[in-house]
Amino acid sequence: MEKEIRELPLIPLRGITIFPYMVLHFDVGREKSILALEEAMLSGQEIFLVTQKDAKTEEPETEDIFNVGSICNIKQLLKLPGDTVRVLVEGVSRAKILKYTQTEPYFIANIEVLEEAVCVEDNKCEALVRKIKESFDEYIKLSGAMPTEALVTLDDIESPGRLSDIVSSYLMLKQEKKQELLEAFNVKDRLEKLLVIISNEIEILKLEKKIGVRVKTKIDKVQKEYYLREQLKAIQEELGEDDNEQKEIDKYKTKINKAKLPKAVKEKALYELDRLKNTGGYSAEGNVIRTYLDWILDLPWNTETKDNYDIKKAREILEEEHYGLKDVKDRIIEYLAVKKMSRSIKGPILCLVGPPGVGKTSIARSVAHALNRNFVRMSLGGVRDEAEIRGHRKTYVGAIPGRIVYGMKQAKSKNPLFLLDEIDKMSNDFRGDPADALLEVLDAEQNSSFRDHYLELEMDLSNVMFITTANSLDTIPRPLLDRMEVIEVSGYTYEEKLNISKRHLIPKQLKEHGIEDNTISFTDSSISFIIEGYTLESGVRNLERRLGAVIRKSIADMLENDKKSVSITVNHVKKYLGAPRYTYERADKEDKIGVVMGMAWTAYGGDTLPVEVTVMEGSGKLELTGKLGEVMRESARAGYSYVRANAEEFKINPEFYKNKDIHIHVPEGAVPKDGPSAGVTMITALVSALSGRRVKHNVAMTGEITLTGRVLPIGGLKEKCLAAYRAGIDTVIIPIDNKKDMEKIPDSIKRKLKFILATKIDDVLKNALTEENS
Repeated sequence: MEKEIRELPLIPLRGITIFPYMVLHFDVGREKSILALEEAMLSGQEIFLVTQKDAKTEEPETEDIFNVGSICNIKQLLKLPGDTVRVLVEGVSRAKILKYTQTEPYFIANIEVLEEAVCVEDNKCEALVRKIKESFDEYIKLSGAMPTEALVTLDDIESPGRLSDIVSSYLMLKQEKKQELLEAFNVKDRLEKLLVIISNEIEILKLEKKIGVRVKTKIDKVQKEYYLREQLKAIQEELGEDDNEQKEIDKYKTKINKAKLPKAVKEKALYELDRLKNTGGYSAEGNVIRTYLDWILDLPWNTETKDNYDIKKAREILEEEHYGLKDVKDRIIEYLAVKKMSRSIKGPILCLVGPPGVGKTSIARSVAHALNRNFVRMSLGGVRDEAEIRGHRKTYVGAIPGRIVYGMKQAKSKNPLFLLDEIDKMSNDFRGDPADALLEVLDAEQNSSFRDHYLELEMDLSNVMFITTANSLDTIPRPLLDRMEVIEVSGYTYEEKLNISKRHLIPKQLKEHGIEDNTISFTDSSISFIIEGYTLESGVRNLERRLGAVIRKSIADMLENDKKSVSITVNHVKKYLGAPRYTYERADKEDKIGVVMGMAWTAYGGDTLPVEVTVMEGSGKLELTGKLGEVMRESARAGYSYVRANAEEFKINPEFYKNKDIHIHVPEGAVPKDGPSAGVTMITALVSALSGRRVKHNVAMTGEITLTGRVLPIGGLKEKCLAAYRAGIDTVIIPIDNKKDMEKIPDSIKRKLKFILATKIDDVLKNALTEENS
């Protein structure tokens, strides 16, 4: 069959696709398009209409126009004001551009008329037609945008091609989809594409309707509640009943006026009260505002307790509730004395550092009692969120103030004693570092205007006395530590534990167990036996547990044997608690070669640490055993090098490193040991083993050394000397730089120990080794 080629003027359309059999009017304003219309009217009233690819293009070129369009008959022209022409056209048939014969002053193109292939009357074609009519019916009902008369028109159409074009013209589709249908020349393919498109549009319309219904239901519910509330308000007014909402607002206003709030706080409270009045009490925002106002009114903005400036009375309270702890007590008395004189000093920030169980928390309680201040405690162990300190902003659901503000509410005064417990146990994560938030709280220059994220008001913390506690300073950030005055609460001595037991622990345990005075009593020897044999700690927490266990077993013993009272002796303790759990290293009674008594500091207090050295024939190997840490291993190697360098001075064969194997061992191998205080012990043991000179059995030592033989200072002198005394030592060698620390050693111990101050390792060896060789 011969193809029909025609030459027609062409108009590019913006955002419109015309299908065959479609009647449509549109406005033409571009000069090129008007000229093409005029040419078409002169030559048979036929024009080729094709869609341009981008509707925004003002002056399209040939490449901006699709190749497939519709040949249309011009039915009517109407000139409008402003050089615009309204034209009514009817689509006739599809056509494809072969080539443009003219582009100026208007488009003319050679086009090929596309004859529509007749759809073979088979079952598939018939099924597609029926399904399209059915789906289009549903589409019209859901969209409601087209007259139902369109369905009546469709019933009269028998041609599948014509049906698809008319239905396509009615659908509200994107330009790309319409062009795709126009370019579908095969009728069956066109029907299938059309059915898919209608089905998709139906699904979208159903979803839109579902969303619309849901939104309308929510709006209707809010409107209904508002209407009912307004009705209730009107009914209450008619009956003369008080409006509960107004009553609540008046109540808040009275509280705010009576609270004696600072000016800025009062202004903020009244502003929030106005918001509550405008918002309505039943709204979600109303509940948030109520909670906020309650917090403001519960905080002690101007309430404070009167400090006790009676220095003697404060000293009595501290002495009565705690034994020992001279440094802590002196610092509190100093604070009170200065406060009494100046009346303006800001609250100090003290940090009590010491092992577990030494009574850091109870010290803070006693200080609060002595100062006549309210006490509040906040545990920082495991806190990892900055909002725990500063609070959450009100924009968050369930927002609350931080724990500082919560603590102030608990304290019920603006000048409490605030204990920040376990400050070394804080950590951080993606929510921020709480240590950074504490920088402002613990800075005397900044905490007068502390801002909580929830309150958004300045709170004066300058009158608060902050006390922090920690087991170690190592994990406290340096900027935070810089803001605190560190007071070390070291472990208790044997005498202090004995006195604490008699004065505090035993009376407390007897009271808790309901025992009257003198029913159960302890001898000093039994208490000493419990301290030495069943506890191994710096504090007294475990000691209190052991005393409680003895009291409970004594009560059971009394009831079983019908005793009226019992006096606890050493035998009772062994019977109730079993064999002693701990034994202290006792000094040997004879001088030995290569065995030196060192002194060590542990988390449980001081301890003695014997170091043993054995020399064997070999090839110069150095063996270190006893589960030593890296620092002690370095001390051993440094000592070995020093002995090699000074072998002749110590009367040792300078060639020993070639033919002697040396084994350094620290007993109790399963216990990890580390610390910079074993250097002098290592050298003394090495010199003794290599030279054959004995070590005095009554001497213990501590100190680190350098390769030049200088003795360096160490820590924990008090605890180490206590351990040495307990082990039966009567002479201790310590670095000369530790002379100042001797003040901390109890006089009862100092009188029984001889102290030798060493500057160089020669001072140590001269006093530790015997003169004669074995």
